[in-house]
Amino acid sequence: MRDAQHDFAEVRKRQSTSLEEAVKEYRRRYGIPPPPHFDKWYDFAVSNKVQLIDEFDTIHDMMTPYWGLQPRTLRARVTEALGYDNGLLGVAIRDHEITHMEHGFEWQKNATKGMMDKFLQYLPDMDLAFNIHDEPRVVVPHDDLSRLVSKAKDETMAALSGKTKLVNDFSARPSDLNDGKTFKETKLTRFSNIRHQSTWADSRLSCPPDSQARILEDERADDLSRYGVSDLAFVYNATAMSDICLTPSLSSTYGFFDRPNTFMITHDLLPVFSQSKISSYGDIVYPSPWYWYKKVAYNESNDMSWDDKESKLYWRGSTTGGYSRNGGWRRHHRQHFVQKINSKEQAKIMANSGTPESPQWEPKEVPRGDYQKLVDVHFSHVGQCDPGDCEAQKQFFDVVDPVDQQDAWGYKYLLDMDGNAFSGRFYAFLQSRSLTFKLALFREWHGEWLRPWVHYVPLSLQGDDWLEAVRFVDEDPEGAAEGRKIAEESREWANRAVRKEDMEVWFFRLLLEYARVIDDNRENLGFQIRAGRA
Repeated sequence: MRDAQHDFAEVRKRQSTSLEEAVKEYRRRYGIPPPPHFDKWYDFAVSNKVQLIDEFDTIHDMMTPYWGLQPRTLRARVTEALGYDNGLLGVAIRDHEITHMEHGFEWQKNATKGMMDKFLQYLPDMDLAFNIHDEPRVVVPHDDLSRLVSKAKDETMAALSGKTKLVNDFSARPSDLNDGKTFKETKLTRFSNIRHQSTWADSRLSCPPDSQARILEDERADDLSRYGVSDLAFVYNATAMSDICLTPSLSSTYGFFDRPNTFMITHDLLPVFSQSKISSYGDIVYPSPWYWYKKVAYNESNDMSWDDKESKLYWRGSTTGGYSRNGGWRRHHRQHFVQKINSKEQAKIMANSGTPESPQWEPKEVPRGDYQKLVDVHFSHVGQCDPGDCEAQKQFFDVVDPVDQQDAWGYKYLLDMDGNAFSGRFYAFLQSRSLTFKLALFREWHGEWLRPWVHYVPLSLQGDDWLEAVRFVDEDPEGAAEGRKIAEESREWANRAVRKEDMEVWFFRLLLEYARVIDDNRENLGFQIRAGRA
């Protein structure tokens, strides 16, 4: 916990404080110059008081494979995808304006446009494909992905790296883009629609052949050592924990891999912008319009002081996460959590057999029921299931009446848990005066900006740590102090680092990078410091 807090403090200290420093740091990290209009982006970021001006490795990592395909190939694949009913919101940008939007919910259209309004003037003509489903869409087999990354690093990005004269602007509209008033209809699609079926075989395709997920035998052990510590497997590396290549047991313990509610997948690298994704997927993650539009808002007037809150882990939600058929709900993560955290079985906690000054922490088995006073976790709706499975869940679980989202602020400890994808409550929880516990496999844009054990308490997928994590911050004096500290600091940080302005800055940077990748002149495009500007 203290290591994570120290590391994050060091990250904050070393951020660039000038355009010249930011350009230098960009080149140091990525070996290529920043994209065109990087100075405009920098000014936008500074004027909006962005806290972490250099932490955008996620964007670079996502975009690298796309450098392995020719720009015209990428553009053609987007044109093809938007010309068919593929569950995509199409956005056409022409002459620095959005000229056409097709498909998607009205709120998503409004939010997506609103997120881009302030920087459209710096974007070139292009078509963008946004995923309207919760679930991600692109998995590239490991062999193909490796070749794409190698070509990107060894050829196309390397060619740009050596250039001394750069063009700080995007090219004019290519001949393969239309006038942006409509999307040309196509008769073929490269997406396969396999909703309500197992997705594990598809999802692990991009994992390395020697990874746990690709072992040929049916008995495949999780590599817990890569992310869990102690007998209770507390999460020390949340990135590794969310890497499905290390955890083959997910094939039978996570709803998305059992039977997702929606699943339209392609194995070709196709630039689809999604709000979250599984580690093995090639979607381009962007700040969720759900957050930007404040679909789940925090109302401070309904919140209360830490001391006035109930000392319980609180969650209300539905049986989303997957579609249940033939008893499949027993293999889904939300059902697993609600069942286990409320069970009467034995649980493990960490007991100090030493002294406060010289602690000796050892695992100890206790009746889970002894700690039920710390838990208020229930389903309030049963859905996404065949009739028989819905009825079985209603009988198995203690389903309670729906409540107002604002009721959550009455509790010290709030659980944020994946559903069909990311939950959408995370930012509201962070902004509150409560402490957030997070169980998540889906990755979002903010991975470098929101840190486990600094802004929230990460929970494992297996569950041996769940009860002890809550008990520690509630009953142990040191844990209680740390829990309150994280709650206070996460609130302060969320109000400075995941505002609408922060999402716009991140999205601006992402679209500049994407615009360069799909530009035919990309090996000559970039920003460099000129005399008089630093």
